[in-house]
Amino acid sequence: ANDEEKSIKLCNGGIIGIKNNKPLELLNKINNQNASQEFYLTDIVAIANKSNIHCSFIITSPLELLGVNSKNELAEIEKIKQDQLRKKLMESGVAMLDPSTIYLSCDTKIGAGSIIHQNVVIGNNVEIEEEVEIKSFSHLEGCKIKSNATIGPFARIRPQTEIAESARIGNFVEIKNSKIQALSKINHLSYIGDSHIGENVNIGAGTITCNYNGFEKFSTIIENNAFIGSNSCLVAPVNIGNNAIIGAGSVINKNVKANSIAIARSRQEEMENGAIKFKQKYTKPNNSKKNN
Repeated sequence: ANDEEKSIKLCNGGIIGIKNNKPLELLNKINNQNASQEFYLTDIVAIANKSNIHCSFIITSPLELLGVNSKNELAEIEKIKQDQLRKKLMESGVAMLDPSTIYLSCDTKIGAGSIIHQNVVIGNNVEIEEEVEIKSFSHLEGCKIKSNATIGPFARIRPQTEIAESARIGNFVEIKNSKIQALSKINHLSYIGDSHIGENVNIGAGTITCNYNGFEKFSTIIENNAFIGSNSCLVAPVNIGNNAIIGAGSVINKNVKANSIAIARSRQEEMENGAIKFKQKYTKPNNSKKNN
């Protein structure tokens, strides 16, 4: 290189953009009349200039031009991109308690005032509005979370789910293809699938919507102000009316009218002194002496 060439501080990253009506015209003019007898794509710039076609260049960060030729290099690029995404959101007013443990997607949208706790994974197509709190070890994908909602910890929000304003989704709750309306609570250990949950509904621990029979998916509708007792199974398709109450441990496979109480469980029976008789039957004298 001559002195003039040595004074150039820019490096060609090897990426060339061409208007879609020019490539073949220019490519056909590239030849291999050089010492190595190779065809150099970079010659296209000089060819374009000679043809009075406008050429220019973009100065960018070296990070934008890093190559990926191995799994290790791919992981390094991912770290760089994640840092960029985190920084952009934090600059817009999103709080991250430990940014290095939070994983985002390129299309992630989070409103100002939201708080993301440690160890949260956000997949593609997630929109989170203002003042939302996402607690640790939660996984979100393909969902919309409205303002002032709380998610997690240990929650999984799957695609086609919408969580409305001030709703609360707690630990070990999985939701798929469902709409949860404002002020409703699903605090722990529940699965809600293919469902529509009204406003101010309280769903107790261990509740399951049985939405799949092995061949088809069915919907569960729970209307406003309903209360679902713990450890209940709602066998879809089923509709729980406004203000209805489902007793704990029920298996509900019929619609429940508004303002009704539904209990569907086996009758409890009690045998007086039955425990003593049972233990006597299975306890041998020799064992009792050893225990003493």
